[in-house]
Amino acid sequence: MPLQTVEPRRLYRQIADQIGVLISEGEYTAGSRLPAERDLAKQLGVSRPSVREALIALEVEGLLDVRVGSGIYVTHPGKRRQRDALQGASGPFEVIHARWLIESECAALAAKNANPEQLSAIRKAHAGMIKESKRDHNPLAADRLFHVSIAEASGNSALVLVVQTLWDQRMGPLYRSLERKLEYPKMAAETVREHQAIVNAIVRRDARAARSAMRRHMNLTHNRYIKEWSVSN
Repeated sequence: MPLQTVEPRRLYRQIADQIGVLISEGEYTAGSRLPAERDLAKQLGVSRPSVREALIALEVEGLLDVRVGSGIYVTHPGKRRQRDALQGASGPFEVIHARWLIESECAALAAKNANPEQLSAIRKAHAGMIKESKRDHNPLAADRLFHVSIAEASGNSALVLVVQTLWDQRMGPLYRSLERKLEYPKMAAETVREHQAIVNAIVRRDARAARSAMRRHMNLTHNRYIKEWSVSN
């Protein structure tokens, strides 16, 4: 038998597959409630963010129903979808960490390299986000434009491509499914303030402050998506 290509599996996928096997073998039946997220993390010896990514993946695939304030329930077989809906998707916390690494350096480079037109584009993108946030507590199109504008001001076209790719993942079903569970009315106001600190540092040509402001924004984003979502979790 010839050797087969080994496909590396992301940690959240490994966790999701373990839980999926338990469901298929009847350990958890349709309508039953899974252990709390914190308990699952302890039993599996992994972090809560990784478990959260796995649970959301299983919900996107139709095996689970994650009910904020209630718990995590196994769905009925008729509601289940194909696993390939998430083919190639990075976990949300993977995306956030990658953005922490890449976009913080984009902000620092933008502070050093941005020309007047690029500074104006960053300010305009931020103003657009403020405007859109009055109608939507999560104005994604305006948010994306802001971050891509900073990458474009870095002076490195390869970084622009990386940021655009990360945003493609950020707009994917896994990330968005998690985000929808944790969105709240004041979220836009918080992110607008965080973005304002980034703008201020870039305009001042303070690379260190720009890097720090972007990292703080991504740290706060991580915290928003790992907050408690269930009474018992």
